[in-house]
Amino acid sequence: MQAAQLFEQEVEPSARRLRVSVKPAYQWHRLWRDGGAAALTSRGPSGSRCRRSPHCLEKLARLLEEGPAAHGWVEDQVWTASGVATLIGRKFRVSYSVSGATRLMHRLGFSPQVPARRVTERDEQAVNVWKEATRAEVKESGRPAGVTSAPRMKRASPGGRRGDGLGASGAALRS
Repeated sequence: MQAAQLFEQEVEPSARRLRVSVKPAYQWHRLWRDGGAAALTSRGPSGSRCRRSPHCLEKLARLLEEGPAAHGWVEDQVWTASGVATLIGRKFRVSYSVSGATRLMHRLGFSPQVPARRVTERDEQAVNVWKEATRAEVKESGRPAGVTSAPRMKRASPGGRRGDGLGASGAALRS
C-alpha cells in the first residue's frame, strides 16, 4: 500500500524506497497502473490450498484438544508432528507427511512438541554419581594448548623441486 501511495504522488518506483528488488517494484507499478490500489491488495497466502474441509479441520482441532492420551499415546503428553500425522491417517484415512501435519497444526493454532524421552529403567542415583565423578575427569582432561594431532611438516628444499619453482614457464624452458 506504501507503493500505491508513492505511485499516486507520481514518484518513480524506487526499489530502495520500497525495500524490495527492482523487479517487484516495476511489477507493482504496472499492476497499479492497470488496476489502481485495489490491484495491489494481498491475495492471501501463496501455495496450495488446504484439502481438508472446514468440518474436517474442526473435527481435527477437537481431537487435538482431547490430548494424546485419549488417542493411545500414554508415554508422552504432547502432540508431536508424527503423532498428529498418524492420528490424521487413522481418523480421516488420509496420509500426511510430518511437515504437512506441522503446517496443519499451525493453521489450527497448535504447535508440535518434542517429547522428553527418558528410559524407564533409568537410575537417577547412578547418573548423578557419574556426573559428579567421571564427567568432571573427562571435562578436565584434554590436550595441552598447542598440541595437535597433525604431524609436523618439513619445509621442502628449493633444490629438490623440478624446474626450480618456475611453474609452467620453467617447463617450457626445459624442453
